[in-house]
Amino acid sequence: MLGFCCVDFKRSPVRVSSSRWLKNFAGIAALFLSLAVCIADSSHAQSIAPFKRLAGQWSGSGTIDLTDGKREPIRCRASYDVLSDQRNLQLNIRCASDSYNFDLRASATYSAGSVSGTWSESTRLVTGTIAGRADSEHIHVVAKAASFSASLSLTTHGARQSVVIRAHSADAGIKGVSMNLRRSG
Repeated sequence: MLGFCCVDFKRSPVRVSSSRWLKNFAGIAALFLSLAVCIADSSHAQSIAPFKRLAGQWSGSGTIDLTDGKREPIRCRASYDVLSDQRNLQLNIRCASDSYNFDLRASATYSAGSVSGTWSESTRLVTGTIAGRADSEHIHVVAKAASFSASLSLTTHGARQSVVIRAHSADAGIKGVSMNLRRSG
């Protein structure tokens, strides 16, 4: 007795020859295989280009926690230039509160889940390196300099983005920054 998926071909009112059944099954299997390859290619494309969703101008607000215990509202603008191969990113995040401002710039490269590059902060004349991980929506890096380190987490969902920076050095003047940005234009 031949059967597949609870169908008894000998007793079924519709007669299907074994060769025709095999051709139909092969066609369905090929369709599912094609679908699986398309989904895998889509996931792979997102995983190799996490910078793509950042491209453009962003602005918004948040808070800055200073080492003296004060918390202030902050306004921010961000610009992300994703280079043609989508594995290289130039970013600039500028923020200002009543008593504190910063101008963060970075160049990053993505390869096989890892992010690496350099950064600078122009108002304090500090430069260093970044290293971390990225996937389609999240980028987590650690920025290091001779006397400073901080973690930066960036999450992007469509036209919204959250950025969290946590300083690991007490002499930085800040404990952290949290901002929520929206794509501008």
